Amino acid sequence: MSREPNAQLIAVMDEAKVSNKGLAKRMTDEGAQRGMALGTTHVAVKRWREGAGIRPQTAALMADVLSNKLRRRITPGDLGFFDHTKSTAPEPVGYPSTVPDVLSVLDGLTHEHADAPASDSLAVADADLNSAVLSWMIARPDGIEADRPDHRRIGMRDVRAIREAAGLFMQLDFKYGGGHGHKALRHYFREDVLPLLNASYSEKVGTSLFGAAAEISQLLAWTAYDVGNHRLAHRYLTSTLRLSQVIDDRMFGARILGNLSHQANYLGNHAQAIQLSRAAVESAKGRATPRVMALSSAMEARALSNAGHPSAAGRAMNEAERYFERADTAEDPAWISYFDPAELMGELCHCFRDLKMRRDAVTQAQRAVDSTDPKYARTLGFCRMVLAQSQLLNGELEAAVTTASLAVDGGDSLQSNRFQRYVTDFQNEVSVHAANPTVAAFNEKVLDALNRLDEDDD
Repeated sequence: MSREPNAQLIAVMDEAKVSNKGLAKRMTDEGAQRGMALGTTHVAVKRWREGAGIRPQTAALMADVLSNKLRRRITPGDLGFFDHTKSTAPEPVGYPSTVPDVLSVLDGLTHEHADAPASDSLAVADADLNSAVLSWMIARPDGIEADRPDHRRIGMRDVRAIREAAGLFMQLDFKYGGGHGHKALRHYFREDVLPLLNASYSEKVGTSLFGAAAEISQLLAWTAYDVGNHRLAHRYLTSTLRLSQVIDDRMFGARILGNLSHQANYLGNHAQAIQLSRAAVESAKGRATPRVMALSSAMEARALSNAGHPSAAGRAMNEAERYFERADTAEDPAWISYFDPAELMGELCHCFRDLKMRRDAVTQAQRAVDSTDPKYARTLGFCRMVLAQSQLLNGELEAAVTTASLAVDGGDSLQSNRFQRYVTDFQNEVSVHAANPTVAAFNEKVLDALNRLDEDDD
């Protein structure tokens, strides 16, 4: 994947007279002294020099190591990475006003690389986000411009091909993480999907075509999210929300609002996460199937749990479960078919963990682990890490480390930046037990696994 070399990092390393292997060793040694298992190798340093992204914690440690070597203060910004010492301007939402506008925005996004260096943070002004959500909720649908004059006529066969492609890319995402297929997916979206939206079609075909395009756009958002490019993911999501307005697909639009809430929650933007999830629930009422309503309520429960509102979170969890009891009473769109009992349990076990409900957290997380199909490697990895954190909350150190080790053994999950953060968070939580042989062995396992991942990427 084409990247711009990180000239700032290269210059500082040259000044410090440190090689790729030398910097990797210094970072690993410094991390070990802090009770961290970074898994940094010369291969990882080579990738950073070539312009690959980096986790904030790793960038901060690298800056400290080079500061010690050069005997002056070095920041992540000095190394060509994000700089948390400077204020971050809010990212403009830019909700497109017309159909040509949203198609132009999406075309532009497909030229951006998901693996461009980015921070694990995102600042979005409340007013901008609220304006975009309000615009979506009160706007009239644009409608399909059927039977327009064009040399190319689109049929349902073309729509089925797009949906089949979406399914294939989704399986790659589940197994290998968002970075694996993002480049190919954005090329497919730009060259094979977006041009069709300006072709000739009947109203029925056009409605299905825009729905299929929105599904691909959402998957591009998720793959960018998974590799940690939150700015790009957010722009895809807001553009996809606008795409759903064209055909008045309130159910899919609610799904996108839930995705935006999920991202805000992950980044610690609790107030926005709550507002977005509630917008998803309210806008979907009367327009969505019980299964989709269960997902929307689960997103609200997760946002409320992470924000520390137990009563409201409990109400949302109960609503999610009540909706899901009726999940089989309606015909669902294909895009929600993945949301089975295991997925619901996976969402709710995060809630119990965040609410520090120790016994319930362990019970629910264990059920989620037992119910998740192993083919969903990343989801299973998330559930196992939540179970490990829940066991740790319950004072079960040995069981927690054993569970976390099983998650890391899954291997493929580590290719997700989000999963790596789950592992890093757990390592930080058990760092007070760094001298414990079981914990030390786990840290070594993580180091070995990340080294193998770097070698696979070389």
